[in-house]
Amino acid sequence: MRSRIGIWRHRLLAVCLIAPLTPAPFAQAEAWRAPDSPFTLGEAYPDVPATCETVGDWIDHAPTIDGRISFAIVGELVAAEWDGTLAYLVMCPEGSVQVMCVTYSKDGRAVGDRVLFGGGWSRIDHDKIMLDPCLASPEE
Repeated sequence: MRSRIGIWRHRLLAVCLIAPLTPAPFAQAEAWRAPDSPFTLGEAYPDVPATCETVGDWIDHAPTIDGRISFAIVGELVAAEWDGTLAYLVMCPEGSVQVMCVTYSKDGRAVGDRVLFGGGWSRIDHDKIMLDPCLASPEE
């Protein structure tokens, strides 16, 4: 049985192979410009992070630009793995939209810790978001 992180890696590989052949899957309205949006252009942290309860409302409203989109979310870790090079931190329960932060260290973080993720947005699947590169910090 593959680990939760292994499943993410498999989906990521599939997206990398298919994405160049398909149009952007979330060309949507400009809702991301709202004052409470967890998106921003460039590398800055958005002012208002999403939560596991609101990420499903935002997933289809990412900016459709040719450049870096940053996304922020705060919540509880449901998975935290280290492969010797990178750390894979996952937020939000299975069965809902999940967000993976790809970073360089777990920094002692464990399942159940509340953290803030901020990083480069990439939609992997209908209910999977990857932030890479990503910073994970304790919730403040």
